[in-house]
Amino acid sequence: MRTSVGVSDGARIAVRGYGGTGRTILLLHGLMGRASTWWRTSRWLADHGRVVAIDARAHGDSVAPTPGPWPTERFVTDVVEVLEELALGPAVVIGHSMGGLHGWELAAARPDLVDGLVVEDMAPDHRGRTAAPWVSWFEAMPETFESIAAVRDAFGWPRPSVGDYLAECVREASDGYRLLTPHAVAAAIAGEWGERDFWGSVRRVKCPALLLEAEESPIASEQMATMATLMPRAGHVRVPGTGHLLHDDAPERYRELVSGFLTGLAG
Repeated sequence: MRTSVGVSDGARIAVRGYGGTGRTILLLHGLMGRASTWWRTSRWLADHGRVVAIDARAHGDSVAPTPGPWPTERFVTDVVEVLEELALGPAVVIGHSMGGLHGWELAAARPDLVDGLVVEDMAPDHRGRTAAPWVSWFEAMPETFESIAAVRDAFGWPRPSVGDYLAECVREASDGYRLLTPHAVAAAIAGEWGERDFWGSVRRVKCPALLLEAEESPIASEQMATMATLMPRAGHVRVPGTGHLLHDDAPERYRELVSGFLTGLAG
C-alpha cells in the first residue's frame, strides 16, 4: 500500500504499508530519513502485525505547504491525523531518533492511540547543544552525487550503516542524486531540540515501552536509562558495538529485543 493523507495545515503525509495483518505497527524514521529506511526491519515485523510507515513532513514523498520550521507538536499532530484518517489506531509505535521523540510525544498526548512504544537512540534533553557541527558536515558534502554508490561512499565512514541509510534518502535529478531533505531544513528541525527539553512528556508515557540505546550513541547521552525510571512500564537496553543506527548495526540483536517486546504485548 502506498497512499498519502492530507492533514490540517495543508501538508500531505506519505504512507507506506509493508504487509502483515492484525494490530498496527507504526514505524517512524529519523531525521533525514524516510519510510523505506525501515524496509529490512519491516520484513520480520510483518510476522507481528500490520506494518505501516510514514514519511515525516519535508522527508521522503511528504510535502508541506510552508518551508518550516515546525515544532515537534506539528509532527505529532501529523501522526495523529494519519492514524485517525486511515483507522490504524491504536498502534504499537516504533521510532528511531527523531521518530522515537515523536513516538513518546504521541504516547504522552494521545495514549488511546498507542498500545506500546519502542524508542531507538533518542534523548529528551539536548539543551546547550547545537546542530552546527552536524550542519558543517553536510555542508562539506557536494549538493549532488553521481550515483547511489557515491552517496554510500560519502556518508558511510566510519559506519557503513549511515551511508546505506542516506542512500535511501536521495532522488535522481537531471544533475545527479540529491538528498530529499535539504540539510538546512533538517538543521531547523533539530535546532528546536537544543532549545527545550521533553522530560515532561516522558513522565506521561504509561504504555509498555522498550528503550534501546546505542553503545556509541552520538545523541542519547545515557539519558535513556533515566527515561526508563520515569516511565512506569519501560525497559532499557544498551546494545554493545552499535552506533546511532542500532537496528542496522546489530540487526539480529535488535530483532531479538523488539520481537520479545511485541510477543510480551500479545501475551
